[in-house]
Amino acid sequence: MTSVIILIFVIGYLTITLEHPLKLDKTVPALLMASIMWALLAIGFHQGWFTLIDVNEKVFSVLNGVIDEQTEEGFTNLLLHHLGKTAEILVFLIGAMTIVEIIDLHRGFDVLKNAVKTKSKKQLLWIIAILAFFLSSVIDNLTATIVLITLLRKLIKVRQDRLWYAGMIIIAANAGGAWSPIGDVTTTMLWIGKRTSAMHLIERIFLPAVVNLVVPLILASIFVPAFKGNVKIEEDKKIEEIQTLLSSKTILLLGLGMIIFVPIFKFLTHLPPYLGMMLALG
Repeated sequence: MTSVIILIFVIGYLTITLEHPLKLDKTVPALLMASIMWALLAIGFHQGWFTLIDVNEKVFSVLNGVIDEQTEEGFTNLLLHHLGKTAEILVFLIGAMTIVEIIDLHRGFDVLKNAVKTKSKKQLLWIIAILAFFLSSVIDNLTATIVLITLLRKLIKVRQDRLWYAGMIIIAANAGGAWSPIGDVTTTMLWIGKRTSAMHLIERIFLPAVVNLVVPLILASIFVPAFKGNVKIEEDKKIEEIQTLLSSKTILLLGLGMIIFVPIFKFLTHLPPYLGMMLALG
């Protein structure tokens, strides 16, 4: 039974990694894999094939097919424990994405777009890459990439040039998301699971992340023709209208500030991060 569960995990994980060739959303194999594995684990436990150890290192097992109330409760509590850990991550991410949506609803990100005034392609590259690096550390790398590529569509009219900028944004966003506990789903899971701390990530990963940002930027600035010369930035009347929204800058600063406050909240209160994110969302 153990081999079967491991095999299902390997097949499910491979299916997730091959979602694009298979044209299958990763949610489908993830849900099926989790449900089937827990079902097999439950069957094996109730048949006496498995012995479970809970978070307090208490052992639960079924002897001679007899299941007492304490053993059943132990299995249920173990299931609820893992469900709770998963729910912590989901609630945290839902809260963070809701804050990002609220900022976008109030046109907060357009404040960043309107702040870009340079006509030099090289300066624009550095501004956007540095913005992606730090923005992705707060609102996660995927969202930062979407926001800044939307900005590119307004600034760069030539599609081929825009693809070069988009590639550099992805590099910068991935580098920026790596050193922050709230910058990437992976680091968020490690942080919530108490496998690392915010300060540990910053101390160990920040400088390597900066190197991963600066080296490609220098090489691209020197050798890529798409980043040479000037770009013509057309005035957009819609942007001027957006600037008149009083809530844009306020919501942007408040939203990003409250997301940044979440690690501080955890440090001060020692409460799970999702509670800090709920406070930030409220």
